[in-house]
Parts: sequence; structure tokens; C-alpha cells
Amino acid sequence: MIIISSFLKALGQIPDPRFRKVLFMGIGLTFALLIAAYAAFLWVIEIFVGPEATLPVLGQVTWLNDLLSVSSFIFMMVLSVFLMVPVASAITSMFLDEVAQAVEDKHYPHLPAVPKVPFADTLRDTVNFLGLLIAANIIAIVLYVFLAPLALFIFWGVNGFLLGREYFTLAAMRRVGRERARELRSKHIWTIWMAGVLMAIPLSVPLVNLLIPILGAATFTHIYHGLTDRR
Repeated sequence: MIIISSFLKALGQIPDPRFRKVLFMGIGLTFALLIAAYAAFLWVIEIFVGPEATLPVLGQVTWLNDLLSVSSFIFMMVLSVFLMVPVASAITSMFLDEVAQAVEDKHYPHLPAVPKVPFADTLRDTVNFLGLLIAANIIAIVLYVFLAPLALFIFWGVNGFLLGREYFTLAAMRRVGRERARELRSKHIWTIWMAGVLMAIPLSVPLVNLLIPILGAATFTHIYHGLTDRR
């Protein structure tokens, strides 16, 4: 099955020095974003309730001390479950070229070089996709309320669809342009959706989810080439 084989190829390339460098850069940036989000959260608390406060989950919050504590690390890992979908999108958009090039150099060396996607286009796509993610997940919250036992499956389904759409479009756009990428995405929508769900499931697991943005970019590079080679 193309999804599993693509994921295993991506996983198997982690020891590659170029691939590992991008992987560690992605993990570092992900941690930085999570720390920034948590620091902002504590800062807002300080603004509204003062330098010290007692919260039901966190207990006494003293901002800087809390930011540097072990409990903060644990809380950030829990927070990552909710933040990793938009973070995964941002990381993938920033590092896709490097990841895809590492994959293609190893597995598809016969392909010609491709020009880098302009930063303005990457930024626009990232902002548009983040807006779509936020809107879709706000709507999904309503479904979580009425279909609580299915909430996790709804999360995987909604975000799997959106992540698959984003990952595949970015991977295909490097080679065939935006319009052709949309055509291929429409033609192979179910394969792309299922692969997106495979990426979305580990996003709900703290620490494991740190690996997914880069592995996702590599996996969908393989999926794109697999689908076009099959054709």
C-alpha cells in the first residue's frame, strides 16, 4: 500500500545526515513555538490576575518560576496536543523544500532540480491554511459537544483531511505547479485523506507529535511520486 510504504521510507531516512539536520531544526522550532505559546499564556494570566494566582489545574502560577519548572514542561506537552496541528502546518511549509530535496536526492536522483518556491507564496499559503484549520476546528468543537464519544475520531478525520490536503499540495506544487497539484489532489483525494489521518493520529500523542511535521513532508513527497509514477 502506497501510504504505508511511503511512511516507512520516510522513517527509514531519519539516519540520513541531511534529513536528520532538518528534523532537529523542525523539533527545535516546534519547541520554541510551544514555549512561546505557553509563555504568552502565563503572561496573559499575570495581566489579568497579577504575578501570583492559583488555578485548578496548574495550582499557584508565578509566571517566570512556572515557565522554568518541570510542571511547565508537562503542561506544554499536553498543550502540544492542541497546538501541533497548526504548528505542523507552519513547520512543513518552512522546511518542505529541504525535506523534499533530501528525499529526492536519495530515492529519485534522476529528477531534474526544481526552483525554490518564493517565500511570499509560502507565507501566503501558510496563512491561508492556518485560517482554514482554525475555522474547521472551531466548527468541529460543536461536533465534539454533541458527539463526545466520537470526538477523537472527528479530530483525526477533520485534521487528517486538512493536513493531507496541505502536505500533498506543497509536495506536488514543487514539481507541477499549483493548478496541476489541485487536479492531482482531487483525483487521489481518498489516498491523500487516509495518509493525512496517519499523520494526524500521532499529533495527539505528546513528544511523538514532534516528529510528525518532518516525517509528514517526507511521506507526502513519496506519495506524490508514487501516484505520478503509477500513472
